[in-house]
Amino acid sequence: MKATSASLAVMTALVTPPIHAASSNSTVSLGSVYVTPEAKGALRTDSILTSVDIMGSDRIEDKTVMNSWELVGQMPGIQLTETRMGAESGKVTFRAFNGEGYINGIKTLIDGVPSNVNSGNQRFIDMIFPLELDYIEVVRGTNDPRYGLHNIGGNINFVTRQGGNYTDGRLTYGSFNTREFQLAVGHEEGNFAQNYFLAKQDSDGFRDHSDSNKYSLGGKWFVTDDEQTMKLGVVARLYHHEAEEPGFLTARQLAASRTQSPAKNANDGDDRDMKHLSGHADFQPSDGLSLSNKLYYNSYDDDRTVTFTDYPVGNAPRQRRQWQERQTGMLSNLTWRAHEMLTLDGGVNYEQQNNEYRRYRYNFGIPTDFDAPPARTQNDDSYTLYNTGAYAQAIIQPIEKLKIIPAYRVDKFSGNTELLSGEKAKLQDYGWIEQPKLSVVYSVTPDVNVYANWGRTFQILTGSEGPAYLTAGQTAYKPSINTGKEVGVKFKPFAGSEARIAVWQQDATDEVSNMPATGTTVGLGETRRRGIDMQLSAQLNQQWTVWGSHAIQQAKVRSAFTDGGRSLAGNEVISTPRYISNAGVDYQFNDAWRFGLQARAQGDYYIDTLNEQGKYGGFAVLDANVRYQVSATTSLDLQLKNLTDREYEYVWFDNFFWGGDDQPMFSPAPGRSAYVSVNMKL
Repeated sequence: MKATSASLAVMTALVTPPIHAASSNSTVSLGSVYVTPEAKGALRTDSILTSVDIMGSDRIEDKTVMNSWELVGQMPGIQLTETRMGAESGKVTFRAFNGEGYINGIKTLIDGVPSNVNSGNQRFIDMIFPLELDYIEVVRGTNDPRYGLHNIGGNINFVTRQGGNYTDGRLTYGSFNTREFQLAVGHEEGNFAQNYFLAKQDSDGFRDHSDSNKYSLGGKWFVTDDEQTMKLGVVARLYHHEAEEPGFLTARQLAASRTQSPAKNANDGDDRDMKHLSGHADFQPSDGLSLSNKLYYNSYDDDRTVTFTDYPVGNAPRQRRQWQERQTGMLSNLTWRAHEMLTLDGGVNYEQQNNEYRRYRYNFGIPTDFDAPPARTQNDDSYTLYNTGAYAQAIIQPIEKLKIIPAYRVDKFSGNTELLSGEKAKLQDYGWIEQPKLSVVYSVTPDVNVYANWGRTFQILTGSEGPAYLTAGQTAYKPSINTGKEVGVKFKPFAGSEARIAVWQQDATDEVSNMPATGTTVGLGETRRRGIDMQLSAQLNQQWTVWGSHAIQQAKVRSAFTDGGRSLAGNEVISTPRYISNAGVDYQFNDAWRFGLQARAQGDYYIDTLNEQGKYGGFAVLDANVRYQVSATTSLDLQLKNLTDREYEYVWFDNFFWGGDDQPMFSPAPGRSAYVSVNMKL
């Protein structure tokens, strides 16, 4: 099968459906996505999994965002947790997992390389800028056997450009004195391909004391043999970010000024460095056999100063947190296309983490004097985490219309920690964590595919202390086992349209709310997440395209775990909105002019485990964009964000760190803003 444009256009302009669309496939795409032949190489995600969304570069490269995780907000059912605290800017989640940092349930990958920090947070995404991306792939649910650690509710893969001949540049200026430059260069000749990327972004920020300055450098070098049976390559990236933090506001401060930064936060900020190096080796010893290997190194260094409240007693509200994480790992995958009705696929992975975490607390001051000696050192920890995993799956296609995919994965963990006190401890022994899975897709007609999946994933504790590591007096936690199931249908309700409806549920045992940065671990026990995902798009004619999605979701505690002696059974998991919606329209006026409107909304959510402090955080935001094609190589973009100047904010409940009054704390979102960009493609 030849490479083809695989746009199923659930949210954008429809083009010719891919050849494989009628052959047991439930993937939907945003924008034009170019697929490679399935007859050779590693299996494509859309050919083996049943709840997949792919967004192509044409819906990415022209977007102005402060952080690339914001791009994923265009896709259905995605919750963006927009904390906007300097380098701690936010997170992407879905399937009723929130972005508070307590339950990090989404595996993050860049070019297929694991890219979460130890806690599961997604900080490595910041290394990637829009112009470097080829596509973004989101896999929902528990049926993907390829990954273990952090792959609780699904995974996101940010795939960058490789090969080709191009020189693309983008220069942006906009609100809050935002300046950005991106340059992507590709050169391919014979069997050697080179790709380079440079980006620089500076902004004064929406609020006072929120300056941000960052840059990213990247390079790829790949060589193939004449027969295209071997491909060897190296990928390298550097990233640096310095940012001020404006601090969270009380309700009274928010009412007085949404742009203020309290005096207590005048010395808050972050200095962050991240690096990546990976080697890639792919082999095709025969037409039906392929071997793919990745060896990688990630490093993360962060120095953050943060003041949470101006409560004068104690030193807990004023902290300096320093992380040093080093990840070395490998992934190896073997695919054998034994027969047109049977493909066998399997792989192994190993990751070793060598990490350090230091946390200092400071005496009261407005602002906090972080140059003074700390009042005390809370953490000075060195810890390791080792993960060995393996999986196998079979893609059975007894008839063209039916695809059955049984899979099985196992993971094992070990490690050690040494704490400030000198105490040493081992990671608790979870044994081999077993994860069976099953997916089925059936093409009722060329326009209707029904699918179902069932699978198990897991959560383990992270961080440097107990109970992740069994220090004195700690009780071991079992791994939390998540059992998910889903049924869905992808169909064409009328000519020029695509739709998908899915109903899903995910039950967890022994779930733990765990935040390593604060040493907080709270057992939630049994939880249930469930929801309905609905997506629809239609190309009305050559000029008009409309789209929309609506995800209804719920996350509840089912067991009788307690908070302060009171049962949590029946309560909703904090910061989980009951719905997430997207809608939009594109209008191609002529070859030169294109106009668009995009709306994004989510419901309110509880901010405390007892569900007694009210609901916050809901919003509905409208964005607009205009593109003018000046020439074959040059275009201009105007983007208007939050067109209606809607006031909304991220909210959390301050009730357990520092004493003082329990109260919600707010991080306001930017008001109306505008950005102008010049794009050049040579």
